Amino acid sequence: MDFAAAGLLEGLDGPDRQARLELLERLEADGATLVELTQAVRENRLPLLLVERRLGGRYTAKEVEEATGVPAEILIRLRRLLGLPEPGENDRVFGDDDVQQAQSTKLFLEAGFSVEALAELSRVLGESMARLAASVSAQFAETFLRAGDSEHDVAERFDTLAEQLTPALAPVLVSAFNAHLRESVHRAMISPADREAGRVGFAQDLCVCFADLVGFTRLGGELEVQELGTVAGQLAGLAGDVALPPVRLIKTLGDAVMYVSPEAEPLIAVALKLVDAAEEADLPSLRAGIACGLAVQRTGDFFGHSVNLASRVTGVARPDSVLCTQAVRDQALEAFDWSYAGRFRLKGVAEAEPLYRPHWVQAASDDPDGATEASSSSKRAGRRRRSASR
Repeated sequence: MDFAAAGLLEGLDGPDRQARLELLERLEADGATLVELTQAVRENRLPLLLVERRLGGRYTAKEVEEATGVPAEILIRLRRLLGLPEPGENDRVFGDDDVQQAQSTKLFLEAGFSVEALAELSRVLGESMARLAASVSAQFAETFLRAGDSEHDVAERFDTLAEQLTPALAPVLVSAFNAHLRESVHRAMISPADREAGRVGFAQDLCVCFADLVGFTRLGGELEVQELGTVAGQLAGLAGDVALPPVRLIKTLGDAVMYVSPEAEPLIAVALKLVDAAEEADLPSLRAGIACGLAVQRTGDFFGHSVNLASRVTGVARPDSVLCTQAVRDQALEAFDWSYAGRFRLKGVAEAEPLYRPHWVQAASDDPDGATEASSSSKRAGRRRRSASR
């Protein structure tokens, strides 16, 4: 290939031009086409093309079908549900791992799983893997990128490390999945009614909590993107740190987290700890809302009136506070000090809902004049002012 004539060396001279030329020659020897190279240069990802090709495919969907017996249309559909681009008839996007996956898919189908069941699993897997892959890629770059690296340096180092480290991820993923599967089985119940009906009833009586950072959307216009991501990452870390059984962290959503628990008291304690932890970490003010009632589990998430109600309660909570419905308060009446917040009109709720704020129980001798409460309020007010000035 004439790389200069194709404009792939444009604007470069000296060591940078030589490094680009060596990388282009390496990629050409690896089988990269001029179209691939041109697109990679245009999108500033040429140094990563070696790794991309290492992770790339060798087979078309039809070739995988011939090797495994799984129809190509099913393979393409499941790939699309994973959140990946739909391949064309002649696109070689399937690798040896995909052939093994197709063999496993065939085994699941033969065992009695429906295509729709596998489609649902693929959607959940795709959401989880997309987040994990993005996180791994970011950490990989942050760990191994060196100041002053040339494109050729980055490409060769990243390709070598990907070859060595990518296989090491497999046992990590399997171990994490098995641990979560064991925990899921431990929590599961199959009642006589479930056995009679031949299906598991998914509705559960649960307490649900949402917590979110106040003013996070506004902060998006004031903070650098990296700093905003750091705030979200800190919240996710704190949310995991304070969650203790039977409370389960269901998901993090950037500026928000969701918990569920079969009991109100431990969930309230986790919410209060999270508010305190956010304050100690000097994050923007956090607020939380808790409701209880029936919820349906689906694809690892929960749905139902209690979930919606908890979200609505969170929306009217004050910064640095936890707000609960009366049903939640009644379940943990003796475990906390409570203050009445008032009756609130919540979207989707016919009657105004009485809501209550839980507080850690303080011994009377600890704060005879209410000084601790005033000091805490002053501290939080100061933190909110600092947050607003960022």
